[in-house]
Amino acid sequence: MGAGSAAAGERPCVLLCVTGCIAAYKSAEIVRQLQKRGARVKVLMTEHATRFVGPTTFRALTHEKVAVGLFDDPEDPIHHISLAQEADLVLVAPATANIIAKMAHGIADDLMSTTLLATRAPVLVAPAMNVQMWEAPATQDNVRVLEGRGVRVIQPDSGYLACGDVGGGRLPEPSLIADLALAVLGQGGPLAGEHVLITAGGTHEPIDPVRFIGNRSSGKMGAALARAALRRGARVTLVLGPATAEPPAGARTVRVETAAEMLDASLDAFADATVAICAAAVADYAPAHPADHKLKKSREHLDRIELRETADILAALSARKQGRTVIGFAAETSDVVAYAAAKLARKGCDAVVANDVSRPDSGFGSDTDKAWWVDAAGAAELPCMTKDELAGEILDRAQELRRCAK
Repeated sequence: MGAGSAAAGERPCVLLCVTGCIAAYKSAEIVRQLQKRGARVKVLMTEHATRFVGPTTFRALTHEKVAVGLFDDPEDPIHHISLAQEADLVLVAPATANIIAKMAHGIADDLMSTTLLATRAPVLVAPAMNVQMWEAPATQDNVRVLEGRGVRVIQPDSGYLACGDVGGGRLPEPSLIADLALAVLGQGGPLAGEHVLITAGGTHEPIDPVRFIGNRSSGKMGAALARAALRRGARVTLVLGPATAEPPAGARTVRVETAAEMLDASLDAFADATVAICAAAVADYAPAHPADHKLKKSREHLDRIELRETADILAALSARKQGRTVIGFAAETSDVVAYAAAKLARKGCDAVVANDVSRPDSGFGSDTDKAWWVDAAGAAELPCMTKDELAGEILDRAQELRRCAK
């Protein structure tokens, strides 16, 4: 925690920074959700935020003064310093592109930006903006800068936006933001301080611009693992191939299509990850010579496609472990444990989660899985359970591997 760390038995203080965005109305519910979880909340608003929600609303909810201007509290002439020091966590929700840019570049020209520059407390940012603004290279560069400094950035939800556009940029649900805030504070977060990399979904290896080699992976298992890791307080990067499952809002999601793209994104995230869980069903082969135009089966021999092996992501990460934990997955239809044990030895990872995809309750797209945990100590058969339950079991065992490694 930061300089304002709560003493034992005291309620942690969350400084909620509200910026000028239509989603500012949701900040009132964020206050209530934080209070339900036992936090004391103080609110700091930008001048533009007051055009959407009045300070009186937050004063009534928090029973605290609401800070807006640098010089609006004559009793506290150095207000940005006192606010920065009092907070155990600074939560910026909603965070506009403007405040994210200010934070990334150290601009301090109002009460909020000076407070954010002065604080030593952990900072959690929940962006909300138009999809084009969120996807703009400048915004994405600024987010990467903040994440590189240890700031937690919650990926925005996708959907219908206030401006009428559809896409990423919606503020996640207040309850999820509050959960993540308390996890960052270290309350109920056994994976606090860990960065968990998860690969999920399948890959599409192009034959031509309209055809590909792939599989039926839904990405549900990877999404369940990301949710479970977030609930345990971890920072999560989800490298997601083509899939139907929706990634959780709290994860940094990197979308890819091919095995080569998944390898590059995974190696990039693994640079500062402490745990990697390779749950993606990566295509084993890709066309050796994908066409740049739609092939015509009548004259271009679609009945014969030369294949090459794709990148071995699990082996690549395992070779770079250096004390970190790497867990693989094995989707099998027979001799499940034997094949998983062989994969464990061949890849050099710490454990393999093997599941029998020939079963109707454990196949691609199912909501349950029948699995075995295979590590150096042997194989443990797990009962058939939901993917969320299995994700919890996997992370419990991963935590034990981390404790042993330390």
